[in-house]
Amino acid sequence: MFLVSFIGKITLGILSETGRSVIFLFNTLSNGFTRPFYFKAVFIQIIRIGYNSLPVIGLTAFFTGGALALQIYVGSSRFNAESMVASIVALGITRELGPVIAGLMLAGRVSASIAAEIATMRVTEQIDALITLSTNPFKYLIFPRVIAAIITLPILVFIADIIGIMGGYVVGTMSLGFVSESYIQNTINIIENKDFISGIVKAAIFGFIVAFMGCYNGYNSTGGAQGVGQATTRAVVSASIFILAANYLLTSLVFTQ
Repeated sequence: MFLVSFIGKITLGILSETGRSVIFLFNTLSNGFTRPFYFKAVFIQIIRIGYNSLPVIGLTAFFTGGALALQIYVGSSRFNAESMVASIVALGITRELGPVIAGLMLAGRVSASIAAEIATMRVTEQIDALITLSTNPFKYLIFPRVIAAIITLPILVFIADIIGIMGGYVVGTMSLGFVSESYIQNTINIIENKDFISGIVKAAIFGFIVAFMGCYNGYNSTGGAQGVGQATTRAVVSASIFILAANYLLTSLVFTQ
């Protein structure tokens, strides 16, 4: 009996949370595409989410590409397939590691920041003040952050792909003894438009997840300062899990045909 009750509570909790998130998404989209449009707010969020995240994503991509080259070289040397290092690094970065790492870094940096900011506004009744002043919080707070993340993360991923491949190139040519011209040629030969496009599409979806989870958990926070901390934690954890799950689904759809 206890087990049935426990499973029932979990199921009802999941369904309730799903319903609230769907309603929240509907309110965001239905209010965001109506006048007035807060273009300045969108631009500010593009700077905060995109430009300010560029250093950490660039450094992460560079060292990830270098570490990936080292690991692939060690594994491929057992089968005398060292020449595949450049190809595997390029595919791994553009298809998987570029968008996933950028999404997870943005989840840790941006989703937490959004959740903390909006949760603080919730517990200090600033959101209620906006409503009193006839300002729609979904239009003014939520929609600009979601749109900004969808726009900026594909750009960040494109830059991260280049920097990550460059990291593999630096390690390959300076530490592993590869010839620069052959490494570059192998990279160019293996990459197709499909590889870059799939990563960019993933990035747009990951950007939506990052911003939406931050906004949703922050907007629905309760309980003062403790609630702000809990909302921040939930935003990062939920965004990270959904990014990994969405990455698997998108990869299975695109590359298993």
